[in-house]
Amino acid sequence: MRNMVSAGSGHGNGGTELAERVCVVGISMNLVTYLVGDLHLSNAKSANIVTNFLGTLNLLALLGGFLADAMLGRYLTVIISATIAAIGVSLLAASTVVPGMRPPRCGDAAAGGGCVAASGGQMAMLYAALYTVAAGAGGLKANVSGFGSDQFDGRDPWEGKAMLFFFNRFYFCISLGSMLAVTVLVYVQEDVGRGWGYGASAAAMVAAVAVFAIGTPRYRYQRPQGSPLTAIGRVLWAAWRNRRLPFPADAGELHGFHKAKVPHTDRLRSLDKAAIVEADLTAAATPPEQPVAALTVTEVEEVKMVVKLLPIWSTCILFWTVYSQMTTFSVEQASHMDRRSGGFVVPAGSFSVFLFLSILLFTSVNERLLVPLARCLITRRRQGLTSLQRVGAGLVLATLAMAVSALVEKKRRDASSGGGGGGVAISAFWLVPQFFLVGAGEAFAYVGQLEFFIREAPERMKSMSTGLFLATLAMGFFLSSLLVSAVDAATRGAWIRDGLDDGRLDLFYWMLAALGVANFAVFLVFASRHQYRPAILPAADSPPDDEDAVREAATVKGIDF
Repeated sequence: MRNMVSAGSGHGNGGTELAERVCVVGISMNLVTYLVGDLHLSNAKSANIVTNFLGTLNLLALLGGFLADAMLGRYLTVIISATIAAIGVSLLAASTVVPGMRPPRCGDAAAGGGCVAASGGQMAMLYAALYTVAAGAGGLKANVSGFGSDQFDGRDPWEGKAMLFFFNRFYFCISLGSMLAVTVLVYVQEDVGRGWGYGASAAAMVAAVAVFAIGTPRYRYQRPQGSPLTAIGRVLWAAWRNRRLPFPADAGELHGFHKAKVPHTDRLRSLDKAAIVEADLTAAATPPEQPVAALTVTEVEEVKMVVKLLPIWSTCILFWTVYSQMTTFSVEQASHMDRRSGGFVVPAGSFSVFLFLSILLFTSVNERLLVPLARCLITRRRQGLTSLQRVGAGLVLATLAMAVSALVEKKRRDASSGGGGGGVAISAFWLVPQFFLVGAGEAFAYVGQLEFFIREAPERMKSMSTGLFLATLAMGFFLSSLLVSAVDAATRGAWIRDGLDDGRLDLFYWMLAALGVANFAVFLVFASRHQYRPAILPAADSPPDDEDAVREAATVKGIDF
């Protein structure tokens, strides 16, 4: 009976995540062609709209996690978030169907024979729809996997085994949703109609909410335990409040020093003031009858561990800036190239399928071939590559992808504009290498980053460290928008133009490649100075190694343990 309950709960969570992937990937991977082709926006502005949408979505995952941990619980947050996402994608579908929500076609009399960009009201409707989707999908991203893990008791051998199958199915649903989005859904958007494509996403989300709600009587629920952000805030505030107090002569005088679960360190000593036992009771703001309790050394050291992650965190941002080009300019490149394959014209947004195929391929190859090879020849460690070595490999592949992108764009532009207007469109399959390299980079970088942030964080701050990881995605997308705007202003529109043949997108790619080289050099400095947490011996009732490996692989798409 316990396994039947767990299986039913897993189907509900997996279906919800599949619908979220169909919704978000189906929007993001093909949105730029709608903005340029139907709303007549510039390439630079269209790219920024897409990256800002994705950045906000990942940033709102932090808010979704906070609300669930501090107030609502995961179940209510998932229900509310899925409903909000369904409303948002329904608004998006409506905005593509209602004639008044789009400008007239280029060349129509209403457009004066030219092209008229979308009006303020039309853009307001688009923004309302996109950021409603972002709010809902962000809440789902932060909680749906965690709620699924709440349904299993890891101390029970049967449920531990059932949890293994849940994470397998969950990862399968994520991959299946992404693949459906970039193949079937993008084709429907391009060849049948945007309204039908976005409407299908809305229907999938509504169905997922219904299936999830049906399982309500059988779910297990965890009470909100408070957000790790609150614990971090308490330490920072206490350290600031006691900033004028002298350090004790002996660190052993700090509150909870001899009972600390985490050894005291001398780094970031300013935070130790949060654990000073004798608070400044003479201050007017803190009367003697209401003393302020000192925090423990354990609490302070846990915050120090989170702060120690920030240098590596900062160097992971640029990878997602490179990744964002696969959803913007690479799709726009494909729309200007020959996309015929036999008698079928491949939609521009569907070329992202090579990105996901590469991710799945290298995720499998990493565990079956590269990790054993690295174990034997390079690191001599059981896990093969360390988490930071995986991140470094991802950064190198991303930099190489931008160099390849620059060469392909130069070839495309020369062929398209050569010979006195007699240029030709080269095959869009020239874009496959850049999608393939970025996908391979994600297979290394995503797993490496997530493993690093989870394993190096304090035990009770795992969700906070996962939130930090998701924030790198958000910052990467926002940095892409910033770079596009800065380059557009600095070059006065010479590099990124409405017509790709008139611009120099290849130079923009070369700039990203150069930034990648510099970022990798900084990463090497930080990585060489980082000291991993000491290995913790597994408890007697800990899950077997094969389950640990599967659970770790399942986290590749954001599963929170």
